[in-house]
Amino acid sequence: MKTKNGKSSIGSMLLLLLTAMVWGFAFVAQRTGSEHVGAFVFNGVRFALGALSLIPVILIFEREKFDKKKMLNTLKYGAIVGAVLFTASAFQQFGIEITGSAGKAGFITGLYTVLVPIVAFVLYKQRNGINVWLGAVIAVVGLFLLSVSDDLTIGVGDLVLLGGALFYTMHIISIDRFVDKVSPLKFSAVQFATCAVLNLVMALFFDTYDMNAIKAALVPILYGGIGSVGVAYTLQVVAQKNVAPTPAAIIMSTEAMFSAIGGALILNETMTLRGYFGCALIFCGIILAQLNFGKKSITNGN
Repeated sequence: MKTKNGKSSIGSMLLLLLTAMVWGFAFVAQRTGSEHVGAFVFNGVRFALGALSLIPVILIFEREKFDKKKMLNTLKYGAIVGAVLFTASAFQQFGIEITGSAGKAGFITGLYTVLVPIVAFVLYKQRNGINVWLGAVIAVVGLFLLSVSDDLTIGVGDLVLLGGALFYTMHIISIDRFVDKVSPLKFSAVQFATCAVLNLVMALFFDTYDMNAIKAALVPILYGGIGSVGVAYTLQVVAQKNVAPTPAAIIMSTEAMFSAIGGALILNETMTLRGYFGCALIFCGIILAQLNFGKKSITNGN
């Protein structure tokens, strides 16, 4: 199996799968946290923690020789991607609050699996083999079976989550376009800090909160900040250096499966036979998207 750079991607795909696992369990944290604080406060504090958690990691692992151009690119592109991340995460958190459904949120957010190749093709003429498209369709069907309840309706919350899926699509594509021009860890810290500042500024105007509420949501915020943000988003940036955006999106879409597992382990939720079948389809979609049936199953737009 080859990546966009022609190198083996097993390690990078495993990192993306770990990222999906952390994000999946974060749905539980986000739903729990929304019971105590507003979306902007929750996201602002957790992304601030995410940015701070990277400082010692940067000092240890990214002590590279100073490159003015690379640093300027890191700051510029990090701020741009941070603004996109702010929008995507805000839509998602508000959607979870409105719908009150982690399953529905997991499915609708997972639509970026299909949106990534469509948007990449429209913007950059990035072609994908038929196996990638079929894999995306199968993964989405799996997400549907896993996450959506029988009484699914299209409401305001659904539309808000759909907006989040679109901006997560742009986030994935933006990282793919910029990651080779920046220092990955510093880039992550800049995007998290940008996202945190934008959220906290919005919280001053739109959220009501107190310290007791933040204390009540402390565990979900810590998990969301250090785990979901500091660890998972950084793994995404590092791994996407060697995985094209469409298969990366398919692998990361398994976060819905892990959200169901997290709900079962932590919230005592149960999964139906349809849900288990959905899990199987998601993994089939991932495998199918990585198989090379032709000479050029994945063509990078760079």
